[in-house]
This record gives sequence, C-alpha cells and structure tokens, in this order.
Amino acid sequence: MAKTALVTGITGQDGSYLAELLLEKGYRVVGMTRRTSTEVHERIEHIVGDLEIVSGDLLDQSSITSIVNDVRPDEIYNLAAQSFVPASWTQPVLTGEFTALGVTRVLEAVRHVDPTIRFYQASSSEMFGNTPESPQNERTTFYPRSPYGVSKVYGHWITVNYRESYGLYACSGICFNHESARRGKEFVTRKVSDGVARIKCGLAKELRLGNLDAHRDWGYAGDYVRAMWLMLQQEAADDYVIATGRAHSVRDFVRIAFEVAGLGSYEPYVVIDPRFVRPAEVDRLIGDADKARRALGWEAEVSFEQLVAMMVESDIKRCERS
Repeated sequence: MAKTALVTGITGQDGSYLAELLLEKGYRVVGMTRRTSTEVHERIEHIVGDLEIVSGDLLDQSSITSIVNDVRPDEIYNLAAQSFVPASWTQPVLTGEFTALGVTRVLEAVRHVDPTIRFYQASSSEMFGNTPESPQNERTTFYPRSPYGVSKVYGHWITVNYRESYGLYACSGICFNHESARRGKEFVTRKVSDGVARIKCGLAKELRLGNLDAHRDWGYAGDYVRAMWLMLQQEAADDYVIATGRAHSVRDFVRIAFEVAGLGSYEPYVVIDPRFVRPAEVDRLIGDADKARRALGWEAEVSFEQLVAMMVESDIKRCERS
C-alpha cells in the first residue's frame, strides 16, 4: 500500500517541492489549504491533478482533527505558517496563532486520532537570532529577534515536548534560508531576482532594499525538502539543522544577481530604503549540518551561485513573456 502524506502549507514554496518529491516516491499526497475566495494554487498548478486538496485552518482545532481523522495519513509535514518575518512585527498575535499554536493543534490531532502518525515540524534558523555561537547546530541556544522567531521557538519546543511526553514520532528540521524561483516576491532574495529582471527588461530603473550587510546561509528549497522526507524515514525521531555551511551577505546576492543579468555593477541601481530595515536585525546566521550529513546522508547539491543564477534567469524569462 502506498503511504499517505498530509502537507499543510502545500501551496507555498516548500510545499510545492515536497509534493513533487512525494509524488515521485509513490505517495498519496493530501494538501491542506485555507479556504479563500481567490485561486492560490499557482506553485502546484502543474501537479494539482495528482493531489487531493482539503480545506482546513491552523486556527481551528476541530478542522485539523477532522482532516487527520478523515485522511489517516502515515506522515504529516507541517509547513504552514505566517512565515514573512517583517509581517510578524505588524501582526504579532496572528503570527503566534499560526506559527506557534498551530503546531500544537496539529500535534493534538495526531495524539488523539492516531499516535503512530509521523510528524515533521518546519523549524527555522530565525530561532537562533543573535546567539553568539557560530556556526549554529542542534545544541545552540535560541535567541530569536522577531515575533516570527519567537513563535518558531514555541513550535519547535512543543514538538520536542510531545515527542518526550507522549512518545510521538515528532521531529523538527531547523532549516536555514532556502530559496527558489517559487519564492514569494516579498522575500528579499526573490525581491532582488525579480527587481533585477525588471531592470533588465526596461520595466524599472531602481531596486529599493534595506540592510545589505545581513549574512544568511542560503540554500535551494528543492534540496531542503529532501531532508524533510529523510527525517521521517529514520528509526527514531530527532531534530536536525539543515544548512549549506556557507554564509553570504545580501550584498553578495545582489552583486551576483546583477552580474548574471549582464547589468554590471549594482551600485547605480540599488537604493537603501529605511522602511525595509528590521526593528531588530539578525546580523549573521550560518548552519552546521554535520548531524544531518552523518545520520541522514543529506548534502546540499545546489551552490549559492547556482541558486542566484537560477532565480534571476527564471525571473528574466517570466518578465520577457509578460
């Protein structure tokens, strides 16, 4: 019998890549989405005919429990969250409801419906924030610097708590920044690749950004969902940092993006806008994924330079078609 996977947040970047991977492995894939008045299936449009889509809400315990009871999944991947860090300052309560308490609601559904279900929680490098230790691994102390990071810390520790309290197979992937051409345009990497493409196509003359000196460990989303799947295939549940081990600045990303587009130096085009500077910045994040390499056999395959080129070239093609 084929395994069944329930994926919350299936219409997001990670959800779309994970759905592709699970379908390739022969899974029955059920995606949970919030009911909206507009179509939000753009990232999964090419595979939506192979998926089962159900309507549910991380804010509503009864809907989550009903879905888990009806679907009876072997595995649950909880990717849904309010995941745009700047928005967590303007919507801190909503961020907590989705990104923190939403995890508890899914775990409660698992505990009451079928405790043998394997559960994956999408944790985040933003939990580390301004921790003095670098690089960060599974034992590094959390020091979140945004309501989003704080909410992710709750989601992470409640997953650990349910594993230790109730014996659930519940694990967290502490994923560092992972990007792709499917990233939302509100995120800085996609904002850069889309902005560069628009300048290349003559549709814009400048790109407005915030802090160019923040450093992040950027990888490719397609590589990271493979790690998520591997975590649920192990004999025992555990938590893993997923990262490339290389940090680059936003400035590095911008510089390479303009070079890929053949525009030369970024300096004539980039405008620093204080509106895009975070109230509390995280200066540098870099992950140590040695445990994932040893235990899961996982490695990042797409380099930072390849990732930037992939995103810019995709946005240029999209811009030229429009």
